[in-house]
Amino acid sequence: MTGETETLRRIAEALERLAPPPATAPDFDAAGAFVWHASPDRLTPVEKVNRIDISLLVGIDRVRDTLLENTRRFAAGLPANNALLWGARGMGKSSLVKAVHGAVSTEYPALKIVEVQREDIPSVGRLMSLLREAPAYRFVLFCDDLSFSHDDEHYKSLKAVLDGGVEGRPENVVFYATSNRRHLMPRDMIENERSSAINPSEATEEKVSLSDRFGLWLGFHPCSQDAYLAMIRGYCEAYGIEIDEATLRAEAIEWQATRGARSGRVAWQYFTDLAGRRGVKI
Repeated sequence: MTGETETLRRIAEALERLAPPPATAPDFDAAGAFVWHASPDRLTPVEKVNRIDISLLVGIDRVRDTLLENTRRFAAGLPANNALLWGARGMGKSSLVKAVHGAVSTEYPALKIVEVQREDIPSVGRLMSLLREAPAYRFVLFCDDLSFSHDDEHYKSLKAVLDGGVEGRPENVVFYATSNRRHLMPRDMIENERSSAINPSEATEEKVSLSDRFGLWLGFHPCSQDAYLAMIRGYCEAYGIEIDEATLRAEAIEWQATRGARSGRVAWQYFTDLAGRRGVKI
């Protein structure tokens, strides 16, 4: 038995040497934003966040003000909700999250944003344990374009993240996610569950209830032509590009027609083309 015990001890030591070391907290004062990576676990600082000023986000006033107030309360140490930003693509969901963080962090420098990739959701429990140990800071965990496929079990990990398990979600952490789907699941997946289950309501409750973990549901809808043109005009004024109204209207409408869509993203793409033609850096 002594030989077997020694062999097991050596195996255990070898596995411990192969296992990645636990993540250590970075210098949170070094940056306002971080990206979470798993295997091995680590937080990487982001020197410059890819975002636009919140004043340039046009046509989403209600959701902008709601998320801004929720984030400001959270940064001040007051109760705040997890938020799900859902709806039409290209309407500024992820841009709003980053812009709100930029606006609030000027008043509360201890507010940090941590981006989490969808495929790393199962590791977020370890991330929250790390952030729990930094109570002097407040963290917005941000997952962009969150959704789940038919055979994806990551949503169970996300439920644990939002509910916090036995320990509860750390007081200094809130979770923001964007998605094109309000319930984060494909509609046909939900309908198939209902049609094939003995108890349809119970079969879909577990999956549909995921979005219920978010206290704030902020909907984004396709923009009108007036809002689309107002976005472009706002960009022109912010970057000092002079263009007469008739030319801007004609070019912008033609641009949206070639894309087959009208959204904040299409407005920015047209403005990028315009700025390039005018020799203006953005």
